Amino acid sequence: MNSIPNILFNSSEGATDIEFLSLSEIFFRVAKNPTHNPKKLHRINFFALLIVTSGSGTHQVDLERYAIQKGSVLKIAKGQVHAFQEDLGYDGYLVIFTEEFVLKYFSTSTINFISQLYNYHISNPLVENSTFNDFFLKQVSEELQNIDSYAKKEIIAKMLELYLLKLERLAHSSNSDKLNKDYFAHFINFKNLVENDFSKTRNAKDYADRLSITPKHLNTIVKTVTLNTTKAFIDQYVILESKRAILSGSNSLKEVSYQMGFDEITNFSKFFKKHTGLSPKEYKSVL
Repeated sequence: MNSIPNILFNSSEGATDIEFLSLSEIFFRVAKNPTHNPKKLHRINFFALLIVTSGSGTHQVDLERYAIQKGSVLKIAKGQVHAFQEDLGYDGYLVIFTEEFVLKYFSTSTINFISQLYNYHISNPLVENSTFNDFFLKQVSEELQNIDSYAKKEIIAKMLELYLLKLERLAHSSNSDKLNKDYFAHFINFKNLVENDFSKTRNAKDYADRLSITPKHLNTIVKTVTLNTTKAFIDQYVILESKRAILSGSNSLKEVSYQMGFDEITNFSKFFKKHTGLSPKEYKSVL
């Protein structure tokens, strides 16, 4: 099995930070210059919104397949792995934009919302029954065709910013209404530590110490935000990264176990099977 390719933001139109593409345009470009197959798993280094305008089908984000139809929007975060289905039964657009674009053009308050919107640990990537997709796409299309280029990028950015905020409101749950802002800030710091250091430690106390809070308080924070314990969150992240590494097929299971922070492959196998019901070898064989 080939490694999962990492796809950089690379526009054939010369865009450097945002682009609106019809699905037909995407597959035309790939056929013309086949750097990767969008119907195979690939990891993106930018943000993407898949907006479905007609039909229905499925789309894979990380290790889950989501049923989508007209009115659906899939939010794909920077660093996630995704793939289109083989026989596309739907039409729509893919909006892709970089983190630099967000930081440059979005307001600080909106960036806080976007941070939550694109946090795939606590946010479902699928937003359903959006009634404002067509209006958003029409606005953007008109602006892109406008011959007056003055403040064009800024105007498009504000359109996207408003659209993302409306998506966030549509997806907003009663639980997030009650979310303590201090808890969320602590959680984001904790999540970032786990992403950086999961191969060094899976001990909840180590992360609590780094955050200068007690393990009990950290557990309360993580449970409030994710409904999981600190340990469960860390273990689930390690399992997700393990599956991604196995899925890539570029390393042996022994190498994967070392990458995940295990000294012995037997310990990694026990850990993996405890959480998935399959050994790493069994998991690899059913891919």
